[in-house]
Amino acid sequence: MLKVENLVISYNKHQVLHGVNLEFQEKGITALIGPSGCGKSTLLRALNRMHDDNPIVDIEGLVSLDGQDIYNQQTDLLALRKKIGMVFQQPVAFPMSIFENVAYGLRVAGQKDQAKIAAKVEASLKQAALWDEVKDDLDKSALGLSGGQQQRLCIARALAVEPEILLLDEPTSALDPISAAKVEETLLALKEKYTMIAVTHNMQQAARIADQTVFMMGGYVIEAGKTTDLFMNPQKVETGDYLNGRFG
Repeated sequence: MLKVENLVISYNKHQVLHGVNLEFQEKGITALIGPSGCGKSTLLRALNRMHDDNPIVDIEGLVSLDGQDIYNQQTDLLALRKKIGMVFQQPVAFPMSIFENVAYGLRVAGQKDQAKIAAKVEASLKQAALWDEVKDDLDKSALGLSGGQQQRLCIARALAVEPEILLLDEPTSALDPISAAKVEETLLALKEKYTMIAVTHNMQQAARIADQTVFMMGGYVIEAGKTTDLFMNPQKVETGDYLNGRFG
């Protein structure tokens, strides 16, 4: 269980998240929605300590995974990011072969058995719905893939190290509609096995793929709950106004 309690995040002493409290559903997709600048990506990045190298960021409160504080000084950051993977808005394919892109995290983790690496690469590409498209070109540069293929490659790379949770920061916003649809299909196929938390500015996408939705505004969580309930019967005026396009 990934849980956030009274999370406060500040940039240069200016608060951008104000006492956020959330529990994320296991084995499903949670969408973070809200207007630009509301704190969605700031929250997402806090969930696997992506702010650690930014000296102007101050974090208070608790983020816990299975009851353990991830910001504890004893936390192994490499082990944490193996459990909580991240896929970014812009696909970041490494300048190496398709095979080595997926194998990268395994090698960093110390895996040296080539047969095990090959098996995991194949399994991860299949999970990311990319295997059939690249199985004959694994030794070719990943930079030759389309944007949508590169994004699914990034998902495969994250899956290869067997995370518990996958964080996705607007994973389809840089893609054409057909590629975006393929990524959505991939995420839907994965949600029975993984806990996924996705920032999206696309409310239709949230409605299509998310089991739970969190609406944020001004650094606060305004409303959170089952996606169908939140979209069909919002409990807060601000949620209804946002969903109906009255601001954003």
